[in-house]
Order: sequence, then structure tokens, then C-alpha cells
Amino acid sequence: MSPSCPISTRRVDSNMVRIISFQVALFTMILLITQESLFALVILFDFLMRALRLSNFSPFEIVGKFVLTGWGVAPKLCDESPKRFALYLGLITSLFIVVFYFAGFATFSTVIAVVLLICALFETLFDFCIGCKIYYAIQIGKNFLTDDLIQK
Repeated sequence: MSPSCPISTRRVDSNMVRIISFQVALFTMILLITQESLFALVILFDFLMRALRLSNFSPFEIVGKFVLTGWGVAPKLCDESPKRFALYLGLITSLFIVVFYFAGFATFSTVIAVVLLICALFETLFDFCIGCKIYYAIQIGKNFLTDDLIQK
């Protein structure tokens, strides 16, 4: 059983998350191979639309809905908060990729893109969300701080 977030009762479909992660990994891999900025912009746009809860404009979510509906896959629900935190990390990461790329720092952009690719592949292949693990670590740290403050 995975840890549960006490902050939110919202749930998301883990299957959708993995399909979106696959697309992020695919576009990141193509970006790394071609060094074509268009792929970085698509990734950034998609993260931004999902972060703003404008999923109808997210190309990766549109494709994900099409695939899940076409295959008739039943939803596998999980807590939204850690996935949302991971989404924001992906947004920040993709923003850095674009900024560094257009600022002429292709090496930095490539390194960050490799990190994004690794995170997306872990989610896609192993259902292991690195951003979620960071989220849980932060929650545990907050609990320790809160307990220390209450005891003093």
C-alpha cells in the first residue's frame, strides 16, 4: 500500500499518468537526439496546460484519453497530491530546459533533459514516481518539524 496524503482527497488515474509519462519520455528522447527546440516547447506547453488544470488543451492528456478509451482500460486510482507535486517539478524542469536551450546553454539543457527522461522512464516502466518520493519525504520532514515545535 502506498503512502496516503492527508491534505487532499482527490484521486487520479495512474494509467493516465503512465501514458503521459511515456509521451514525455518519447518527446524528451527525440529532443535529445534532434536538439530541435520544438520538442522542448511541446513538453513545456503540455506541463503548463496540466498544471493549470486545462487538460483539454494538453496534447499528451488528449492522446492518453484516446488510448485508455480505445483499449477499455479500467482506471487505477491513486492520490493526486504527490502526482501533482511531480507535475510541478516536471513543469519547472521543462521550463529550465527551454530557457537554457534558448539562452545558448545547450549542455545544461541536455543534462536537465536527461534527468527528465530518467524520471519519466521510471514512472512509465516501473510505476515509480521520483517526484512522489520527494513529496513524501517533504511531508515526513514537515511532520518531524511540526512534532518538534509542538513538544517545545
